[in-house]
Amino acid sequence: MTDDRLVYEVLAVVGEIPAGKVATYGQIARLAGRPKNSRLIGNILKYSDQYGEYPCHRVVNHAGRLAPLFHAQRSLLEAEGVRFDHRGHVRMQDFQWDA
Repeated sequence: MTDDRLVYEVLAVVGEIPAGKVATYGQIARLAGRPKNSRLIGNILKYSDQYGEYPCHRVVNHAGRLAPLFHAQRSLLEAEGVRFDHRGHVRMQDFQWDA
């Protein structure tokens, strides 16, 4: 996949997202020093369980859409107080992490 150092840099950023907030793949990429690698972030998060427990459920796309095969993501976010709009997208204006 990719080197472990990058994986841990990305997961360290993800670990900083506070409960009740979300970040985008692009935001994580920028904070990890890889601003043009949003897709790489998604790939790293797909395998994050191999590296420990991280709040990957707090990462969504730029429009607030959830990961397509992460069925528990919405309930995990709702348990933290994150609200969704009528389309089922996170209300980014209210819940995006300001990092």
